[in-house]
Order: sequence, then structure tokens, then C-alpha cells
Amino acid sequence: MSRSLLVLVMAALPFVAFGQSPDDKTTCRIIYVPTPQTVVDKMLEMVKVNRNDVVYDLGCGDGRIVCTAAKKYGAQGVGVDIDADRIKDSVATMRKIGVTSDQVEFRQGDALKVKDLEKATVIVFYMLPEFMEKLEPQVMKRLRPGTRLIAHDFPLPNLKPDATVQFEGPDRPHWLYMWTIKEPKK
Repeated sequence: MSRSLLVLVMAALPFVAFGQSPDDKTTCRIIYVPTPQTVVDKMLEMVKVNRNDVVYDLGCGDGRIVCTAAKKYGAQGVGVDIDADRIKDSVATMRKIGVTSDQVEFRQGDALKVKDLEKATVIVFYMLPEFMEKLEPQVMKRLRPGTRLIAHDFPLPNLKPDATVQFEGPDRPHWLYMWTIKEPKK
């Protein structure tokens, strides 16, 4: 399946409003599409998650990414999702996987308005291009050098990835894009 066909297929799925109000300039459309576990494992492997990391998943869905990072690597995790039902799903995933609230925290909220994003050492996202475009300025302004970013299928639009990997998943090809925030040029 070509990448353009994939985008068209995903665009046909139902959308949910992402912003808080009609006046909110950060409004985006989002859909909930769970990341397959094989993709989760590859993402965490690519960014070399370890026990010293704080992994933020913006648009965490069912929480499987931060729960896997905590269980498999001993990392701390923060999942953010606008949808209260996804937060409930995330708490259920946390119980199922066997991680605690000391390891993983879930927050209902706008992923473009995370107040403590600077605490992340790894940020994971699977969001549509319009979200990635709105997130990119925050990433460049707020994150510390050395913070690793990994995106599933949709890259940040103006930041050249350090690594791009395509691999065959259980149902289709997947693209992963990885960046490491660099020191500002002087």
C-alpha cells in the first residue's frame, strides 16, 4: 500500500474535535487508531528507552506505549489524551500490563497544551499532519537538547528526521521517524 493511499484511507475514518472551544486556535481533527504492539516495540527500541527516561505519549489512546515503556524498560511514563474514554482505556491497560501509578500517569487534556513537556526525555506520537504541524514549534522551543522524539506514520513537517524506518507490520507497512533535539546553533 502506498503512503498516499494510507493517508486517504485514514482520512475516511470518523473524526473527533481536538480543541477545547470553537475559539481555540489549536483545534485539530483526530482519530483514534491504536498502534499495533509490534510498532510500539519498534518505536521504543529506536529511541533506546531506558530506566532513566520519562516517556510522554501525546494522544496516548489506550496507554499501551507508556505502559510498555514502564514494564519493559523501567521508564516513567505520562500519557495525555483529550478523550475521557481513552483515559479509562489507559487505566485498564495499566492494570492489565501490571504497572502502577508510581510508574505511569494519565492525564485528560489537550496534547498541545502540556504544561510540563520539558520534563520529557522521550516523546511519542501518532497524530495526523495538522497536529504535527502545530506541535513542531513547541518541540523546537521547549524541549531540552538530547530529548528523543518518535512519530508513527506522520513526521514533523519541517524537521529532518535523524532516522526513518519503514517495516511491514501485522496489517500494513509502517513508517517511523526519529529525531534528537540538538543544541541551538550559536
